[in-house]
Amino acid sequence: MEIYHLQYPSHTAIDDNGPFSLAIGFFDGLHKGHQTVINEAKAKAKELGIRSAVMTFNPHPSHLFGNGADKVGYITKYPEKSRLLEQMGIDVLFIVTFDWNLASLSPEQFIEIFIKQLGVKHVTAGFDFTFGSKGAGTMEQMAALSEGEYGTTIIEKVTDSEDKISSTRIRKLLSEGDVEKTASLLGRPFRSVGTVIDGEKRGRQLGFPTANVSVDEEAILPANGVYAVMFSIAGQSYKGVCNVGVKPTFHDPHIRKPSVEVHVLDFTSDLYGKEVAVDWIARIRAEQKFNSVDELIDQISKDKETARQLLNK
Repeated sequence: MEIYHLQYPSHTAIDDNGPFSLAIGFFDGLHKGHQTVINEAKAKAKELGIRSAVMTFNPHPSHLFGNGADKVGYITKYPEKSRLLEQMGIDVLFIVTFDWNLASLSPEQFIEIFIKQLGVKHVTAGFDFTFGSKGAGTMEQMAALSEGEYGTTIIEKVTDSEDKISSTRIRKLLSEGDVEKTASLLGRPFRSVGTVIDGEKRGRQLGFPTANVSVDEEAILPANGVYAVMFSIAGQSYKGVCNVGVKPTFHDPHIRKPSVEVHVLDFTSDLYGKEVAVDWIARIRAEQKFNSVDELIDQISKDKETARQLLNK
């Protein structure tokens, strides 16, 4: 998959001007709704005999327009989003910098620069996709302004048995620790990617050595608690039990940032400095403060067996 980083007004041209069948959107999470949009763009590319492409934006608009409290956590950060798109068989990925220059473009300017000049011959997006200054441009307007240079497809709302599948809904589920429902909306387990760093080594002292995974601060994590997870390193996956939280038995929970610590089952190799991925499979329990270290050790033993049982299913 070819990747182009575009930024208006300095870097908007590429040597390869299509033709492309383009899926466009922010696509945080690449959930089943996003997959419907992207697969339709792929199908149109095959029909027209041209290459498939995805256009997404970075950072999330809330990081430009909002204050600290309004900034949303990412479900999939780069390069994880790129990895997933490549798995889907996309030929070209455009990553457009979302800044004030881009946000000030009129819908007409956006179409001229990021659709027509790139050689896009078909545009596919969700029914609620907007573009241009203050989100004034709609997919209906995208079609009206084509001047015959490209076609358009609008994907209607994608739902499950309960509601619309959306990134907002997934963030809420993660805030509640419901990683199983999240997986059903994503079509795969929710994944956190990070690097194993040196920690307090408290798990080792308790007889349960853990990998302390440093996750990007902008990436969302599930609610504090204990989870059955799959732990991946260098293409190999292992079963594990993970605590995400502040370890209230040892720390004041009000002054500590949540950490991600994974006890990898049946694994003894050194992990420090390694890039790893944590796939969240099922929540075992909420995080809690214990009255003694012995009580904590006993509970960790139970959590370990519960995780093994869940992951063996």
